[in-house]
Amino acid sequence: MQRSLIATLQHGVLYSRTWPLVNELNSVFPENQIIRLTKRAQQLLPALSVISLVVQLQWMGQSYLAPALASALFMLSLPLQGWYWLGKRADSVLPPAMLQWYLEIADKMQHQGVAVPRPAAKPCYADLATLLSLAVRQLDKTFIRQWL
Repeated sequence: MQRSLIATLQHGVLYSRTWPLVNELNSVFPENQIIRLTKRAQQLLPALSVISLVVQLQWMGQSYLAPALASALFMLSLPLQGWYWLGKRADSVLPPAMLQWYLEIADKMQHQGVAVPRPAAKPCYADLATLLSLAVRQLDKTFIRQWL
């Protein structure tokens, strides 16, 4: 499914809010690292880009305005790149091995009495994030360790 750039960024933000940030998932999925880095970049890079712009203009002068603006805009775009990657990842269909794991977790959760949303025809990473988030909230951590 094709999305516009803004819709992909919004989907990436939603996906990052849905994804459970538990340490047990660090070794299997890059999402934890990307989400943490993107949030940190969102907090720090606006100030760093302004400082970089001011310092470059102070030391190099007005003739260095274009490269200073380019580097500041690049720094400001880094969080957007993280959200974009997350948005694209959320729409990606699960590979066969991950799909089997997804279905096993959903089945196990249903056997333990947790109401699980019905799996889509072709589950994607956003569906996996919803399922893992539900598992983290409803079940204990030994459940996740068992499946990793």
